[in-house]
Amino acid sequence: MSTPLTLSAEQPLVPGWATGTITLGCDYNPEQWDESVWVDDIRLMRELGVDLVAINIFGWAQLQPQPGPFDFSRLDRIMAMLHEAGIRVNLGTGTSSPPPWMARIHPETLPRFADGTLAWPGGRQAWCPSSPIFRQKALELVTAMAERYGDHPALALWHVSNELGCHNALCYCDVSAAAFRTWLRQRYGTLDALNTAWGTAFWSQRYGTWDDVLPPRATRSAGNPAHVLDFKRFSSDALLEHYRAEESVLRSRSSVPVTTNLMVTAHIQTQDYWSWAPHLDLIANDHYLDHRLGDPLAELAFSADLTRGLAAGRPWMLMETSTSAVSWQPVNHAKREGELVRTALGHVARGADSICFFQWRASRSGAEKFHSALLPHSGTAGAGWAQSLELSALLDRLSPVVGTRVDARAAMVFSWQSWWAAEGDAQPSRLLQYLPEAHRYHRALRSLGVTVDIVAPGTDLAGYDLVVVPTLYTLTDDDARAIADAAASGATVLITPFSGIVDENDAIRPGGYPGAFRELIGAVVDEFRPLAAEATVLLDSGRRARIWSEQVRVLSAEVRDTFVDGPAAASPALTRRAVGAGSAWYTATVLDDESVLALLRELCAEAGVPALEVGPDVDIVNRVSATERFTFIINHRTEAITVPVAGHDLVSDERIEGSAVVPAGAVRVIASGRSDRGH
Repeated sequence: MSTPLTLSAEQPLVPGWATGTITLGCDYNPEQWDESVWVDDIRLMRELGVDLVAINIFGWAQLQPQPGPFDFSRLDRIMAMLHEAGIRVNLGTGTSSPPPWMARIHPETLPRFADGTLAWPGGRQAWCPSSPIFRQKALELVTAMAERYGDHPALALWHVSNELGCHNALCYCDVSAAAFRTWLRQRYGTLDALNTAWGTAFWSQRYGTWDDVLPPRATRSAGNPAHVLDFKRFSSDALLEHYRAEESVLRSRSSVPVTTNLMVTAHIQTQDYWSWAPHLDLIANDHYLDHRLGDPLAELAFSADLTRGLAAGRPWMLMETSTSAVSWQPVNHAKREGELVRTALGHVARGADSICFFQWRASRSGAEKFHSALLPHSGTAGAGWAQSLELSALLDRLSPVVGTRVDARAAMVFSWQSWWAAEGDAQPSRLLQYLPEAHRYHRALRSLGVTVDIVAPGTDLAGYDLVVVPTLYTLTDDDARAIADAAASGATVLITPFSGIVDENDAIRPGGYPGAFRELIGAVVDEFRPLAAEATVLLDSGRRARIWSEQVRVLSAEVRDTFVDGPAAASPALTRRAVGAGSAWYTATVLDDESVLALLRELCAEAGVPALEVGPDVDIVNRVSATERFTFIINHRTEAITVPVAGHDLVSDERIEGSAVVPAGAVRVIASGRSDRGH
């Protein structure tokens, strides 16, 4: 092991996000370049105004090309150069992908798919999260890193691994099987309790010994949904345990904050980040525009709001995004004129005080060589570099926003575990999916100019005027009580179909659907009546719906809309029940987008939540302090918009009187005194 490196502390040990400015950062991979390039890179970083650089994210093979001592010589030099340039470091532990020798010497560390296929090295994250051998080798590296750099004056943040679980979240090997059994023993205590929770009386699945319990490997028929749900819980916890093992080493040897980059995105669902958030000093997210989705900008807004929820409303870090195209979608679209600024400010508006990019210099080789970068392949001569300079200058002008919080009077209850369970095998319809429903209601509120806090089940909802609960299929009694309490305290609560159906063990709640919410909504669903993929149904109000309908029996609610046709014809489709000072609404179908918008417009009016009809291509979000309000207006349209707001525009440095005209593709951030109440 190399001896610790000591440098003079000319630069204060201050996190990059606490400097009073919006941090501009990037991933840097100096191991991909000759050291002669480093000098030019750092000069250009200073020219651009880069504050924070993430290094050693994939550095293990450079530090330890063969088993044995670590070679920190090159990492020492780049750390010293960044420090001398006044650039702080987000230092990766380097454990995200092991070097090739790991699989050769310890093939038992490799993960397996559900069908038993071995996942070979050659990509990244070729390791089993439960492997004690991998854990040992990884912690040896982390210990060496912490001892060498723990008090380095350039160090602002520890970056554990990288995108944990992006490729290896679910491992079905024998090592994982043993760890799963240990996890189950801790959760249930006895085999009888496990059999009861999983309902193993069904299909002769009762376990007589712990040794018979395996991960839910590939089977010839549908598996046990409770078994699958617990395996997903275990897998999330196994990755969190790995994070915490690295975190513990770092904290024992360094006082610098510790985090990792989460993946709050539409195509990653394997971690329950509500359980991860308390262990991160700073919530950091990776987000890229996903053109596989129908509305990538709406998904960006949802992701940013959910990331802020993980941060409990505090400012958070966008640790990775792209300046333009990515390299891993079927068609990798380049960002259009002004889109870099608009998308970056989409995150800032929703609470990010740090905007960081993958990566600094575009790679010449490897799987991401066509991924965009702050310094593109064309260098500083092209439009890409000019756009990076434009964004940096704008972020500097937004310094007054740093440390403020997003103002929201509406909340949405979101659950990764409900997402897992609702989309399991043998459900009434595979067309009803969890995340698309959450996205649709969030997108409609965004179109009304309503900002949404996304919160965990069980969160105290006091102070919110509107609460939306989309497809919350599984939840505990306490979770349901928190939602009922919100209505009783004065909130307007909306519950959508397939909510409250099962308990935390994926067992049906008896007495009629929607189990946990039956009393709250004052109605019983006697039978689900899902629709064919192409079918639509008409409601008495003229609204249209698809995918889902229900046979509803009203107990103490009023009927606000009725199915005209379809398998649930003449049955209530929308109900409302007065609850204490508030109300509980229930929709028994999947309303089309126009109908969702109309319903939420009505609910906002009832809840007293101001709505502004801005449509799906405009973001309006307020960040507030005790004395100031900053209104972000992001116009993704091809024509100008006018928004009633007055104050000083931090973007154009102009005084705005009465209303702001925002040109096509432009952004405005209007600073004004705060006179109204915020959440």
